Amino acid sequence: MAGLFLTLEGLDGSGKSTQAGLLRAFLEERGLRAVLTREPGGGLPEVRDLLLGGELSPEAEYLLFSADRAEHVRRVILPSLERGAWVVSDRYLDSSLAYQGFGRGLPLAWLLEVAKEATLGLTPRLTFLLDLPPEEALRRVKDPDRLEREGLAFFQRVREGYLFLAEREPHRFVVLDARRSVAEVAEEIRARLLPLLP
Repeated sequence: MAGLFLTLEGLDGSGKSTQAGLLRAFLEERGLRAVLTREPGGGLPEVRDLLLGGELSPEAEYLLFSADRAEHVRRVILPSLERGAWVVSDRYLDSSLAYQGFGRGLPLAWLLEVAKEATLGLTPRLTFLLDLPPEEALRRVKDPDRLEREGLAFFQRVREGYLFLAEREPHRFVVLDARRSVAEVAEEIRARLLPLLP
């Protein structure tokens, strides 16, 4: 495929959405076609409110994320990549592994088995993990949704999950200190991308 798939991950409040928008603008400034998308809701927008507002079992929660992701991959990400666009996604599969796997305690083997079909095996070229202590992340969240109200211990497990995933795939993950300024984080993301730019 002519395009390139990039994702941003991290705890709520880490600045992912801000950096995703800045990254798309940077790519467009370089003359590249860029598509900005997000999960949940990238494939099935109506699922977002249910996932962030309803009461669900951990299994149902993950399966809904996976249904949304399956449509996201098929409707948005793959067609954009095939057209030669660079796709920037605010969250992807690593969010589910961290939140539903490490946070909720669902078995990683099952999560990955479901994900294999949902994603058609599509993996990002680079994943920027905006790492932030959970205490700071919770302070930054102003209007918490259902997941953001889970409390400190939950977010500590999610952060540990993210760092585990990053350690397991160091060739894909770029871990960034999200305590720094927006400008500093954006500059490091751009520096890491320069070798990939045409």
